[in-house]
Amino acid sequence: MPIDDHRPTHFRWNVFVLASGTSWLLYLHRYIFGLIKPVLAEEWGLGNDELGLLDSAFSVAYTGFQIPLGVATNAFGVHLMLTFMLVAGAVGLGLHAWAPTSKYLWAARATMGLGQSAVFAAQSEITRAWFPVSVRTTVQGWVGVFFARFGGLSANLLLGSVLLGVFELPWRTVVYAMAAVGLGHAILFALLFRNSPRNHPRVNDAEAALIEGSDGKPLKAEPRTGIRDLFRRMSLRSIGNVLMLNLQTILSTLADNVFSAWIPLFLSQVHGLKFKEMGFYASLPLLGGALGGAFGGWLNDKMIARTGSLRWSRVAVGATGKGIAGVLLLTSLLWYDQPQSFCVMLFFVKFFSDWSLVTTWGCVTDIGGRSSATVFAYNNSVAGIGSIVGSALYGFESEYISWVSVFVTAAAAYFVCAFTWFLINCELPIISSESE
Repeated sequence: MPIDDHRPTHFRWNVFVLASGTSWLLYLHRYIFGLIKPVLAEEWGLGNDELGLLDSAFSVAYTGFQIPLGVATNAFGVHLMLTFMLVAGAVGLGLHAWAPTSKYLWAARATMGLGQSAVFAAQSEITRAWFPVSVRTTVQGWVGVFFARFGGLSANLLLGSVLLGVFELPWRTVVYAMAAVGLGHAILFALLFRNSPRNHPRVNDAEAALIEGSDGKPLKAEPRTGIRDLFRRMSLRSIGNVLMLNLQTILSTLADNVFSAWIPLFLSQVHGLKFKEMGFYASLPLLGGALGGAFGGWLNDKMIARTGSLRWSRVAVGATGKGIAGVLLLTSLLWYDQPQSFCVMLFFVKFFSDWSLVTTWGCVTDIGGRSSATVFAYNNSVAGIGSIVGSALYGFESEYISWVSVFVTAAAAYFVCAFTWFLINCELPIISSESE
């Protein structure tokens, strides 16, 4: 069917589905390890501290490859680099099931970390290139938070409660099946995606102009900024601004590591729950995060439109979300001995925590401009410190101190994270002369 050049096509929503599916699958894969920790502890006699170090192996690779693969994404495009990362991540997941002993899990964790490292940097570039500024943060809330958290929820509920709990499938069979789904998604992405709306045969000039906000006139192509030139052109003020954004993300990642890696094991060890109940209860916080992320993106765009202040809209959403999450996490300890009530409280913790998570995405896009994939990769790379430290710290605390200590540490990280938002100015571009 020929494309009507006068009415905008709607292919950007196909891209939205691809990006959302990528986030969903990324987190489904990532949360599988937390789900099978109780089995690994029993099968190979691993302590919580050893399991935490295996999480750190993922985080070290995830952190170490953020910048090089983020820069490569800016240089070679999302199409090539995200396809590569999707394949590598699926292979890494499959290696978890193949590993004959716990020693080989280190290689599996590292390979998976490499494959997932700069995926969200690429996703940030997709939202910048394929969606108008007026809805960009809303789209980022759905893609980057709702479907990511829904992927984690699916891991706990669909894989944990249903496949491992109800049907009692071997965990290796489930892991191999999910790795195969990941490879299939990589092929689909490679076939359907293009780096720019202007380069896609299913996008007409009217839709491209709508996305660009250019009133039908193609935007002038601008050269991308290399990482060396990027840092050379930054002012001291913009460097300080980025460092505050880094600190905020480190603290957020540190706190959220509890939910991404430890809740199923907590429910197994403290409350003796098996897969069927454990998967259901562990999915509740992630449902809260999914809904909070979608709401937070909408709230960002509405506040920006109503107040006209980009900076203080971001600060209000970011700071209140993390602050409320910290208060609720401490309050939830009143129901520590009641797993159902405790996880219901964690639903609200993650709702408020993740309504501010999309604000970080928006802030990176605000200050990063056409180098947003590089900036996102750098921010996520530094933020990986939170995941590395959190994995080792929570493993040590749960093994040698108490699980209560784990949750108190995460709440403290939320409080400090809330304060850092007042020191971040998303209206200050990373390169002062750049405008979008």
